[in-house]
Amino acid sequence: MNKFKLLMLSASLALAGFSTQLQAADDEIYIPVISKGFQHQFWQAVKAGAEKAATEYKVKITFEGPETEQQVDKQLDMLSAALAKKPAAIGFAALDSKAAIPLLKKAQTANIPIVGFDSGVDSDIPVTTAQTDSKAAAALAADKMAEKIGGEGEVAVIGHDQTSTTGVDRRDGFLNQLKEKHPKIKVVDVQYGGGDHLKSAEIAKTLLQAHPNLKGIFGTNEGSAIGAGKGAKEAKKSIVIIGFDSGKAQKDMINDGTIAGAITQNPVGIGFKTVEAAVKALKGEKLPKVIDTGFFYYDKTNMANPEIAAVLYD
Repeated sequence: MNKFKLLMLSASLALAGFSTQLQAADDEIYIPVISKGFQHQFWQAVKAGAEKAATEYKVKITFEGPETEQQVDKQLDMLSAALAKKPAAIGFAALDSKAAIPLLKKAQTANIPIVGFDSGVDSDIPVTTAQTDSKAAAALAADKMAEKIGGEGEVAVIGHDQTSTTGVDRRDGFLNQLKEKHPKIKVVDVQYGGGDHLKSAEIAKTLLQAHPNLKGIFGTNEGSAIGAGKGAKEAKKSIVIIGFDSGKAQKDMINDGTIAGAITQNPVGIGFKTVEAAVKALKGEKLPKVIDTGFFYYDKTNMANPEIAAVLYD
């Protein structure tokens, strides 16, 4: 074999080897997606969106979260385990916006892009965050509350937590809007039920007993709203409840009048955009700091509208 043919054969073999490596690398694009929990249908809808994007972009994902949204340490263990697998990128919805930063710094050092979703992190480490504008959504909830109670009276808030950005932003968005636009409404208390409907129901009953003139409760997530509805039913009190998110139980309470209405996010869109953004980050594409996935107010009068029905879930 002459020298030219030998060089051509070597180049061909090298190219074949490179193609094999590239294919292997493609097959190994793994993106773990770590949510804030699994107990609400909201997270199952986010999971569906993430899986849809994984199929479309031909990447492998896993989707997991702790059993309850109080288990910050367990979520951090999940993040640590995901990092140990050396993934291509990670989707992460922080239960505690500060506690995860040391692990996220490890990801940054290892050149693993972090895509935040639903709840941001107090850091510039995430390349982007796919989320609802929680302050604006909660401000809309405040406007609806004011409309339903006649612009004056006592209300309370049952929040899902005070450590995640969604918990803080929904609380503050609601409180600030009432203060600025509806000064005749007095917020008598803000309590936290951890997103657990049973705990939130007990809080609602306590609020109703302590404040007999209470006109309304804002529940900042699915469990908080359902709990407020359960508590009001058990206390045999008729008040205005504005919820957040969707799910069969909350929709049923809206249809039977227990809950006046709620803000819905776009959970399937959040999941899809999280995985899509991770793929784009791996390709070196420029991403906005926040991907706004939108929100709507719904009640029994518009639940069947195509635009609303598309972002509700059971």
